[in-house]
Amino acid sequence: MRNYEIMFIVRPTLGEEEIKEVAKNFENILVTNGGKITNFKDYGKRDLAYEIKKFKSGYYFLFNVEANDDKAINEFNRLALINKEVIRHLITKLD
Repeated sequence: MRNYEIMFIVRPTLGEEEIKEVAKNFENILVTNGGKITNFKDYGKRDLAYEIKKFKSGYYFLFNVEANDDKAINEFNRLALINKEVIRHLITKLD
């Protein structure tokens, strides 16, 4: 099993339900592609260190994921890059 930490930031202009829906959709993407979410944290709205795509704040989410292969991680990365609601994401492989 490989362990990953995924942090992503959702744009602050969405409503509360829409933000939860974005997080739930990405959780489903990971699970349906063979990943297991071991920890989930919603850090809420925070100020960004610098402006990203003209936003000065965003909603932070953190997933800790176990996966046998990179299929779930690659699919998350692909969809996060094309999703307009996600302004930044970071995937870290843990040892």
